[in-house]
Order: sequence, then structure tokens, then C-alpha cells
Amino acid sequence: MHKFITLISGRGSNLAAMCKAGLAPYISCVISNNPNAKGIEIAKKNNIPVCIVNHRDFISRENFEQAISLVIDNFPSQLIVLAGFMRILSPWFIEKYPQKIINIHPSILPAFTGANAQQQAFDAKVKTTGATVHFVTEKLDHGPIIASGAMAINHDNDDVDTLCNKILKLEHILYPFVIKKILNDQVKVLANGAVEVIKDIADDKILGKFKSNIHY
Repeated sequence: MHKFITLISGRGSNLAAMCKAGLAPYISCVISNNPNAKGIEIAKKNNIPVCIVNHRDFISRENFEQAISLVIDNFPSQLIVLAGFMRILSPWFIEKYPQKIINIHPSILPAFTGANAQQQAFDAKVKTTGATVHFVTEKLDHGPIIASGAMAINHDNDDVDTLCNKILKLEHILYPFVIKKILNDQVKVLANGAVEVIKDIADDKILGKFKSNIHY
């Protein structure tokens, strides 16, 4: 299985989920733009190299991203995984790593893009929301979708906080699932931009109760 790099900014809950799913040996480096990110301790506990590239130390976003790029290029990686990385990446950075950067967004894309997707879904009174893993492109939250998972919203009992927690549990299952698929060469981007995922007999068991939308 190939290796990958993870970019974080905060608590690192998705990083912890990756480690719990057995992916720690395949994370070649964790890069944090926040020197106080709790996710740094998660990486250290799992013997994953950590590099802090504090965006506040740079005069421009381009200089900051160039520093990140230098770190990435010094480690073996098939994939760059954004896990709560709270910086928008520049077009030149995304173009340097085409179809190598993935992100997870707390909605079923293309619905509720941008910030506060959980609040958007709650305010819209939709009955279903979820999480989506997609390739990162220049247009925010609009890259090719690899997989999404769905869950119901109970408007009688849920509030935004409980909804966020439910979606996070889904993310912790869906994200490691997709990462393993990519690292095992089971994800292909077709000529028309669509994504095809190679099915495995264990997929349904891994995804469990969450209704998934995967293009096999």
C-alpha cells in the first residue's frame, strides 16, 4: 500500500480515526499550520513524523504554501489528505498535485458547500445530510466526488451540535475507507472527470449502517 501525507490545523479527530483504522504506518508525515494543534500529539503517539509550518511566519500565502510543498516533496506520498486543515489552497498548489489532494466535507455535495455546512443543512430543514470525500480542485468543494455517506436528521431531537457529532462519526468511517481505496489503487478518475471505485467484498461491512453513495 502506498503512503500519504496529512495536513491538519486542530484537534485531529480524523487523524485519530485514520490511526484507529490501521493507517498510521502509511502516514509519512503530518503537517500542521498550527503549532498548538491537538492533532500533533496524536501523530507523536502513533510515531508519525510531524512538521509544523506556521502560516503566521510567512508574509504571503504563496510563501507559506511553498514551504509546505518543500516538506511534501521530501516525503514519499501518493496522496495528500486534508484533515481539518483550515487554510484555502492556492490554484498553483492544487495544480502541482493534480488528483492527489483529497478533502472530506460535512454534507452530501453538491449541497451545502463552504463553511458551516451542518448549520446550513439544519436551517434548510432537510431530512438527510452526511459527508463527502472528494478530490480538491480550484473551486471550493466542487472537485470530483469519490464517495459520500448519508444519515438522517431528526429535527425533533437534533440540534446543530448533535448533528455535527453524528456527521463526525460518519467521517471517521468514510475517510479511512476512501484513503485505503486510493492507496490500494482502487480509485480511478475517468476521462470525463467521473470517479470509479473498485468494489471489495468487505465494503458494505466497513460502511455499516450508513447509506453510501459510491460509484463502482
